[in-house]
Amino acid sequence: MIGIAAAGMLLITGRIAGVSGIAAGLLLPSRRGDRLWRWLFVAGLMSAGAVLAIVMPHAFAVDIERSSAAVVVAGLLVGVGTSLGSGCTSGHGVCGIGRWSLRSIVATLLFIMMGIATVTCIERVWGGVL
Repeated sequence: MIGIAAAGMLLITGRIAGVSGIAAGLLLPSRRGDRLWRWLFVAGLMSAGAVLAIVMPHAFAVDIERSSAAVVVAGLLVGVGTSLGSGCTSGHGVCGIGRWSLRSIVATLLFIMMGIATVTCIERVWGGVL
């Protein structure tokens, strides 16, 4: 569904469906009148998640064995990485790779490698304690 939504957005509006860029534009819109479609996009993401939570609640069953502080820090680090990488996995991974963007392919490979390195360090080096 993400791929279909991203392709539809590109075909209809000519815009890339990079969620981090869309969300950032809610705070600092780049052009006048640029907020409505961003709010609608984010509302659509949240609505789809809410519907899925009602229809398939088991899809949201997770057992996070980390402290709330660790989850908050992880979220902030993802935001920093998104900023440093000039995009997120939806923009680079779904849309960029689909357009054969070398920059997006490299960025996505780096995202994956850093995720593997992070999990390896936390689980193997630090014994899963964080």
